[in-house]
Amino acid sequence: MTDMTDTLDSLEARAPEARERELMAGLPQLIARAQQAPGWARILDGVDAAGITSRAALAQLPVTRKSDLKQLQHAQLPFGGLNTTPKNALSRVFVSPGPIFDPEGRGPDWWRFARPMYAAGVRAGGLLQNCFSYHFTPAAFMVEGGAARIGCTVIPAGIGQTEMQVQAMADLKPDTYIGTPSFLKLIIEKAREMGADISSVTKAVMGAEALPESLRSWFAENGVPHVFQTYASADIGSIAYETASHGKLNPGMVVDENVLLEIVHPGSGIPVAPGEVGEVVVTVFNADYPLIRFATGDLSAVLMDAPQSPCGRTNTRIKGWMGRADQTTKVRAMFVHPSQVHEIARRHPQIRKARLVVSGRMANDEMALHCEVDDPHDASGVEAIIGSIRELTKLRGDVVLVAVGSLAQDGKIIDDMRDYK
Repeated sequence: MTDMTDTLDSLEARAPEARERELMAGLPQLIARAQQAPGWARILDGVDAAGITSRAALAQLPVTRKSDLKQLQHAQLPFGGLNTTPKNALSRVFVSPGPIFDPEGRGPDWWRFARPMYAAGVRAGGLLQNCFSYHFTPAAFMVEGGAARIGCTVIPAGIGQTEMQVQAMADLKPDTYIGTPSFLKLIIEKAREMGADISSVTKAVMGAEALPESLRSWFAENGVPHVFQTYASADIGSIAYETASHGKLNPGMVVDENVLLEIVHPGSGIPVAPGEVGEVVVTVFNADYPLIRFATGDLSAVLMDAPQSPCGRTNTRIKGWMGRADQTTKVRAMFVHPSQVHEIARRHPQIRKARLVVSGRMANDEMALHCEVDDPHDASGVEAIIGSIRELTKLRGDVVLVAVGSLAQDGKIIDDMRDYK
C-alpha cells in the first residue's frame, strides 16, 4: 500500500501560525481583485480592501449564500458578475441543476483536487477509474486536474454502463476508484455476479453523497479497505478531505490550503465559538472566480480534540458534513427563516442563544422561542421578545427561558418537532 503520511507539498506541513499569517496577508489583494468584478463591486461596495487583514475584519463583510446564486446569475448571466476572468477566457463552463453556471479557469489543478487524491494514496504512475460524470457538471474534471498534477493515468469511465465498468477494471486493473459510494457498491455487486476479478482496486476517493460508516465497513469487507471521503462543491472545488496515517484513517477532514474557512451561526455571518456546530463559510483564493465569505449551506464544526493531524498536515480539521444549515420552515403557511431567529436574538441582548421549536401536528402548529439567558426566572423581557417574534415572522410564538448551556450544540436554529403522522 502506498505510504499516505507524506504531503503533496510543503504548504500542507506549514506551521499553523505561518499559514494564518500568509492567508491574512493575501486577503487585501484577493478582495481588491474581487471588487473588479461588477457583482463583487456591488456586494463589497464601500469596503476598503487594504483594511481586511484579520479574521475579525473579514467577519464584518457580508455573506453571499450559495442559495443566492440562481437569482444573482439570472440577473447577470452567466456568473452573476462574480467572475474576474471573462467567460471567453475560461477553460470550461459547467451547468448544474437550477440551472447554476460554474466556471473553470485555465490554471493547473484549478479545482485543487490533487490534495485529496494524494492524501488517499494516489501517486504518479498509478491508474484510476474516474466514475464521476463528464456530462455538464465539473466533478470528473476536478479529478482530471488533480491526476494531471500528480502524474497518474485516468480511465475516463463516467457513470452508468456497470458491466463495462467491471470489464475495464478486470482488464486494465486500476488501483483506485473515484466517484460516488453508491456506484462503487453497484460495480462490486455486478463484478460478483459476473465472476470478474476487480481486486486491483484497493483505494477509493468518494464524494457527492453521504458515506455512512456501515457502507465504509462494507467496502472493507468487499476488497476496498482504503476509502476516503472528500468535501467539495461545483462552485468552490475542494474544501476539505480525509487523510490517513500508516493505514489508519485520521479523525476529521483537513481544510484545503487555498480556503479560508469560517463556521458561523446559521442565518447570520457571526462566527460561532471554537468547536461549535454552524454553517460552513469559505473565502477562496481563486484569481478567476474569487469567493468572499461564501456560505455553503452545510453544517460542520472545527475539530478541537487534537491540534494537528497524525498525517503531518497542520491545517484546521473539520468534522465533515453534518447536515444542512438552511432550516427554513413553513409554519401556518408562512416561511420562517433562521435569519429571523437571529434578528430576534440580536434585538434582545439578554438572549445568549436562541432556538425556535415548532411542535404540534400539521395544521395545528405551535411555535416557541427557547432562549438561553443568565436568569431564567426573570420574565421581565418576555413580552418584548414575543412582540419581536410577531413583528418579524408575522406569527404568534411563545417564549421559553432556559439556563445558559441548556440548548444542544448541534447548529440548529429552527427545530421542527411536529408530528407528521
